[in-house]
Amino acid sequence: MSTGYAALLRGINVGGHRKVPMAELRAVLEGLGHGGVATYLQSGNAVFTSDATDEDALARALEQAMEQHFGFTVDCLVRGAGYLRAVVDDCPFPAAELEAKQLHVTYFSAPVTAERFAAVDRGAHAPEDFRTGDRALYLYAPQGLGRSKLADALARPAVTRGLVATTRNWNTVVKLAELTG
Repeated sequence: MSTGYAALLRGINVGGHRKVPMAELRAVLEGLGHGGVATYLQSGNAVFTSDATDEDALARALEQAMEQHFGFTVDCLVRGAGYLRAVVDDCPFPAAELEAKQLHVTYFSAPVTAERFAAVDRGAHAPEDFRTGDRALYLYAPQGLGRSKLADALARPAVTRGLVATTRNWNTVVKLAELTG
């Protein structure tokens, strides 16, 4: 039985660099044998179905296919429909009361614990705040991600070392859960 997945590509189509046309991304995913392929926005979100059950293996296969097709490395995360729905359902912030630009989720390649973020001074960034979840971090940034000093602190190499991390705004988080479900 096929499962719905989202592929989250990191750092493509930003500032004219590492261009990945969405039609070509769809073709790469279809070339890997996936069904129901669609893309969402231009920022590296794709949904597909597969009989495979290993998210990490799906991500590695996509990374290899992307490098073969485009000639550069793209970090990818693949997450199943159930996980994506759980990220939406487990949001520790009042998402319904916030603008989408105020709430973001960073998806990680492995579980993260509060200890990883211990050096980040939450009080210095108030009213911005964050909470960790299952391979995810929820960020409340009232002025948006582009103005968030807390987002900068959370993205430092000492915090993210050894992980693939990619961030999506709340509208995209919800839409990917819908598209895969």
